[in-house]
Amino acid sequence: MVQTARILPCGDSALSVEFGDAIDPDLNGKVLALEDILRANPPAGLLETVPTYRSLTVQFDPTLTDYDALVAFLAEQTKNLAPRNTVGKRWHVPVVYGGAYGADLEEVAERHNLTPQELIDLHSAAIYRVYMIGFLPGFAYLGGLDPRLATPRRTQPRAKIPSGSIIIGGAQAAVGSIEGPSGWHLLGRTPVRSYAPERDPAFLLAAGDEIVFQPIDASKWDSLERAAMAGEPVAEQVTP
Repeated sequence: MVQTARILPCGDSALSVEFGDAIDPDLNGKVLALEDILRANPPAGLLETVPTYRSLTVQFDPTLTDYDALVAFLAEQTKNLAPRNTVGKRWHVPVVYGGAYGADLEEVAERHNLTPQELIDLHSAAIYRVYMIGFLPGFAYLGGLDPRLATPRRTQPRAKIPSGSIIIGGAQAAVGSIEGPSGWHLLGRTPVRSYAPERDPAFLLAAGDEIVFQPIDASKWDSLERAAMAGEPVAEQVTP
């Protein structure tokens, strides 16, 4: 059967190409596959594409393209579209867990009848997929959290959490970027700067990348933070 995505208008200069309504690697793979097509063969008037968990926002200049023609082009491109099946980059991301770096670690562990070390072991054993970047510059939404660690968000959100916070909320995990508000649970913190506007590239992580968290001792924080502030990625890129 020929299957096409759902294409919806978003105002007069953008549209959303929706592939489903779940957090699923195949749906996200289709999002990234379509983005690859548009980058390789951009239609007239294309300004920007923004991938999410299960949809691609396409921004365009309405004076340079015909809306109906753009919808027809996208509908044709998404017929039986195969997911992108290649990994972007895999990163080993150092994390200091608990204490001043992860204020909610012990509470979350107790909630799941785990010791703090058991929680750390479970959290750092997974290979996480970067599904999307959003909310704040460089903020990475991750899939792959062990179901045993799924935890409802806090009833009282914090007005501010530190940059580089390693957090979970519901079935999702994330790598925080800059300081900002959050209702997610703080398990730890990484010195990695996923967003640094003075660096090239400014964004370290991208949709389609993979992350493995590596627990480190707090004694290593200062030296790694200095390296990150000096522009070093600190996260190690490895072959998947």
